[in-house]
Amino acid sequence: MAVTILAIESSCDDTSVAIIRDGYVLSNLIANQDVHMLYGGVVPELASRAHQANIVPVTHQAMLKAGVIAEEIDAVAFTRGPGLLGSLLVGTSFSKGFALARNIPLIEVNHLQAHVLAHFILEKDGNKRLPSFPFLCLLVSGGHTRIIILKSQLEMEVIGNTIDDAAGEAFDKCGKVMGFPYPAGPLIDKLASEGNINAFRFAKPHVKGLDFSFSGLKTSFLYFLRDKLKEDPDFVEHNKADLCASLQQTIISILIGKVVNASLKTGIREIGIAGGVSANSGLRNEMRKEAEKRNWNLFIPEFRYTTDNAAMIGITGYFKYLRGEFSDHDVTPLARY
Repeated sequence: MAVTILAIESSCDDTSVAIIRDGYVLSNLIANQDVHMLYGGVVPELASRAHQANIVPVTHQAMLKAGVIAEEIDAVAFTRGPGLLGSLLVGTSFSKGFALARNIPLIEVNHLQAHVLAHFILEKDGNKRLPSFPFLCLLVSGGHTRIIILKSQLEMEVIGNTIDDAAGEAFDKCGKVMGFPYPAGPLIDKLASEGNINAFRFAKPHVKGLDFSFSGLKTSFLYFLRDKLKEDPDFVEHNKADLCASLQQTIISILIGKVVNASLKTGIREIGIAGGVSANSGLRNEMRKEAEKRNWNLFIPEFRYTTDNAAMIGITGYFKYLRGEFSDHDVTPLARY
């Protein structure tokens, strides 16, 4: 008998709803909140209010697109955390209400675990390669940078983590220094394609093992620009492409260096990337080159599954449904999960 999951994602500023049936995506809709661009970052209060306005119509449209009615839904999967508490509360409350009204199971999902499991999302019109286990995945986003070993869909081990800032945060904060709008990552990626990756050099951290650090890079970039702007007030405008290319290449080299070390240390050649920064074209291209050189079996998610989306919540919820891992209705959202 088919298993149909209603999935809700509301961890930050995107309200997303998906319908997953037996691991296949029937719909995956996202309502964005452009208002945060005016403030250079996500404003939690504005985000939670927008989720309240969006969640019912987005759910309605997702069900219409999937051709599914409420009576066909077997469980509700929702993001419990990590994320912005107010935003998470909206998704959690809506999910509880829907599950109670239909008397169906409630499934809590870890947002970070879901990013990794995006590799297992199936689509009706595609022949998709799926990773085999053990699977080594670099999870890289605005708030997190980790190296994770998957031993099965629901069994994961973190073997590397950031000790301060995440890679996505480095992109956004360095972009802000250059006067770029939030989020800065996509614009840096675009401009980097036109620049010289060797134009400038920035500090790389020396962190033992498989952990990451990006605070030193941000400081190095800030001081470099401060000194250059004293010499030339228009330095950023005259060197945008080269600054972006050099910054991006520095971040990418740090990330890939750790992945290479992790693969050598564990012997795992099933390698993937996940999270919002995995949409970066430079990272994707460099990972492909490294995979060809080292004979990795590389997995890179579709662009639509790299940023926050409910399909990844749904596929995680589907695997948890098969194992009977359900939540009580006294469950509360967690900013840190």
